Amino acid sequence: MPVDARARFLALLQLAVSDGTLVKLTLGKSRSADATLKNLFVRPVQLKAGPHLSFLWRYTARDVTKNHPVSEALVQLDPLIGRMFLDAHLFTATENIQLECQPDGSARLHQKTTARARTPESANHDRTKTRPIASDASWLRALGVTNERGRPREGMADKFRQIEKFAELLSHLLEEIGLKLFAETSSVSATTDGGASPSTDPLRVVDMGSGKGYLTFAVASLLGNRATVLGIEARKELADLCNRVATEEGLVPSLRFTAGTIEETSLSAVDVLIALHACDTATDDALAKGIAAGARLLVVSPCCQKEIRRQLTAPPVLADALIHGIFQEREAEFVTDALRAQLLEWAGYRTKVFEFISTEHTARNLMIAAVKQHPAGDEARAARIREFAAFYGVRSQMLARHLQFPLT
Repeated sequence: MPVDARARFLALLQLAVSDGTLVKLTLGKSRSADATLKNLFVRPVQLKAGPHLSFLWRYTARDVTKNHPVSEALVQLDPLIGRMFLDAHLFTATENIQLECQPDGSARLHQKTTARARTPESANHDRTKTRPIASDASWLRALGVTNERGRPREGMADKFRQIEKFAELLSHLLEEIGLKLFAETSSVSATTDGGASPSTDPLRVVDMGSGKGYLTFAVASLLGNRATVLGIEARKELADLCNRVATEEGLVPSLRFTAGTIEETSLSAVDVLIALHACDTATDDALAKGIAAGARLLVVSPCCQKEIRRQLTAPPVLADALIHGIFQEREAEFVTDALRAQLLEWAGYRTKVFEFISTEHTARNLMIAAVKQHPAGDEARAARIREFAAFYGVRSQMLARHLQFPLT
């Protein structure tokens, strides 16, 4: 048993980063003082500022994503590997390498050659991982995201990265309701309630406020014939455009779009409800409709949280800080989305709040994901929600009204 197993692992990690063969790094068996910290996932990304390593910190009820320049990232990883995290798995283009450490400082290193082959194009380390959405997908070209070579068009690089990141996150969330899309994934292990086998019936997915359909098409591409996907968009011209592209791409009837507002749409039975960037209380309307329709997974990315700002009363300790408009705006966003997350927990959902893409690509990057997991109506949680609302002077909120949950 080599005494320098950890040093050897760090050297192999640095080599994989430098020669562009790094696929991913996963760290587990956390010894952090924060008991809610479970894992750290690291992968290479190519940003406008150059190559970076993206850190996804996974906690029990939230995810935190941070991007770091390569040299800085390696410095940060040194004290984490084998110390804060006892297990480390390094996946490269040619090897799987595992480091197992013990609290007493002893360590073992396992190396296994894999069949993953590198193509010349994969020399860019941001392309070594399997992508849930193929960059040369014809629907991406039809929607104006990529060109004939599968490269993002001018001004669409951030949109393309957002589509990729959303598809990756959704694949992990779908595993949590029992649908495993890939034989190997980069982060979340598949879990199902009680270990039940996933249903063979097609998933019923609804995207409320689908816009030009970028992410709706991504969902349909990701799930294929395992789902029926409906996009709902208030602007008829966009719904018509998306239906035309879906028809031309041979995705009908699995994918279709309809014109209508979130508030006016009636849903009967849904497995997955998505509402990204629905403005102000439209997010609450979408969540309420998903809950009423029995959705097992809710995925929303709120924006324009205005409702609570009008009634927000600064607690005395925060009064001097909240005289500034920018702080009022951010506090209203926090209170609104924190209240939504707590109400979802009360409604029977295990809820996570996290950044789904770096602020370098979009400022609207907060995502709330909720998986149906436990009975609704916990009275102790209800009391805490009311205390939270009272602290900020909140007397009414749209999702609470939909759920017939009195805040006072």
